[in-house]
Amino acid sequence: MAEINLVQTMHASTKRNYVQRVVEHDKAESATVARQWGRDYWDGDRRYGYGGYQYDGRWRTLAQTLVDRYGIRAGMSVLDVGCGKGYLLYEFTQIVPGLGISGIDISRYGVENAKEEVRSLLKVGSAVELPYPDHHFDLVVSLGVLHNLPLEDVFRAVPEIERVGRRQSKYLMVESFRSEREKANLLYWQLTCLSFHSPETWAWIYNKCGYTGDHGFIFFE
Repeated sequence: MAEINLVQTMHASTKRNYVQRVVEHDKAESATVARQWGRDYWDGDRRYGYGGYQYDGRWRTLAQTLVDRYGIRAGMSVLDVGCGKGYLLYEFTQIVPGLGISGIDISRYGVENAKEEVRSLLKVGSAVELPYPDHHFDLVVSLGVLHNLPLEDVFRAVPEIERVGRRQSKYLMVESFRSEREKANLLYWQLTCLSFHSPETWAWIYNKCGYTGDHGFIFFE
């Protein structure tokens, strides 16, 4: 299991006013709305989440990196756990024609408003009970999902991700912190997190779950 932070550069390209997020609106109310995973979270006001999540090609570079790292080619299959609107999966199909893709997300709104080209390949469901056979996918990715689960469900979801992958080609990314400043920034900014852990604790969790793939983090610097 290796730590590889593939998303931090893209994450850091967005400027955030952490304190404003707390003082400008009722943070508790915003978080309550966000965790409904509906229109407000994806396409409503920024106080509730993305503030409008539209396709802009930002996931292409990451998809290429994952294809290269894990040797993904036509005829293989990829699962995105927490696929949202399917933009990363769409990029996979553009880079590797003939690739089989699947996605699952807790948000019905996200799936129903996913990119049209991949929408029919996405399901509404939970990471804690993946509706796929054992060892079914050549690559399993899950980006920004596990920290939204309570700890008991993290311990259910990680073995599920391990179960449905065929080999060690798996990549998990969560929000984390390396210092008290990054922890404060994360607490100010987050709307949906339930599991707040350092990289060392996340590594311990993954080991306890028998996870064999790679993992990474984003940090709120």
